[in-house]
Amino acid sequence: MTSRTFAALPLAMVLAACAPGGVATSPAPADLPDWDFRVVQASTGAERSLRDILARAAESDVVFFGEFHDDPETHRAEALLLEAIGGLGKPVVLSLEMFERDVQGAVNDYMSGTLDEEAFLSRSRPWPRYATDYRPLVELAKANGWPVVASNVPRPMASAVGRQGLGALDSLTSAERWHAATDIQCPRDEYYERFMQTMRGHGAGGGPGADSLPTAMAERFYLAQCVKDETMAEAIVNARRRAGSDAIVVHYNGAFHSDFGLGTADRVRRREPGWNILVVTARPVADPARGSLEGHERRAEFVIFTRDLR
Repeated sequence: MTSRTFAALPLAMVLAACAPGGVATSPAPADLPDWDFRVVQASTGAERSLRDILARAAESDVVFFGEFHDDPETHRAEALLLEAIGGLGKPVVLSLEMFERDVQGAVNDYMSGTLDEEAFLSRSRPWPRYATDYRPLVELAKANGWPVVASNVPRPMASAVGRQGLGALDSLTSAERWHAATDIQCPRDEYYERFMQTMRGHGAGGGPGADSLPTAMAERFYLAQCVKDETMAEAIVNARRRAGSDAIVVHYNGAFHSDFGLGTADRVRRREPGWNILVVTARPVADPARGSLEGHERRAEFVIFTRDLR
């Protein structure tokens, strides 16, 4: 990833027409970063490009990027897309599942330059692969003066809900409770069904052939998942409102949190029904040129096939 930023095209170069296949044409950087990923519009199966993603991002309030946490090529695509969105000439806010709300102060201090990186990392509990996977995003935001949102609920709170249910939040102090969303809803909807189906593939003891998680345990895990989604959604909405009506929030999370427009994406939509939300998801495959959309037709607006190097 390069460290350069881009200027938006002059107004005279902005095209108002729509491109074939329903992808709008809008302001986009003239000089794009090198992009070697295959992009497919999930609803039609049509081959698309980085410019097509940017055209949709330019008219969006929130862009969700769903990732596989351990895929290096996905992280490379994430950094390149953020760099390109930065060239649209709009205010950008970077939001990350990978930092929790109680370390927002440390994030703010690092972004403002009052905290050096060593102290920032010691105070912010970065994920183990932060240096290779997420540092490029944070450093790009820092170089451009973009806010960075530590959006997730603190892990001990989510774990407590996973053990005890939502009642675990009632024992928190008011200061602690602030780090989770005020409004938490856990409907038994499509998201619930997808979550429970996923849990049926995870045995309580782990390992091949293990029995499915007991239903009661899986349902408590669903409550914890909802707390994460609601908290990230609240953080995204609050950050977007602070940033202004023309800002774009770019949020990175595990794909399950936003695939099919569910999870965190759906909870942002509940809070702001009028917002334009774009969902992008990455799918690591052995050969991106042969990556199939089967089973992914509704997963996102754009599917980015990356070469699986894991």
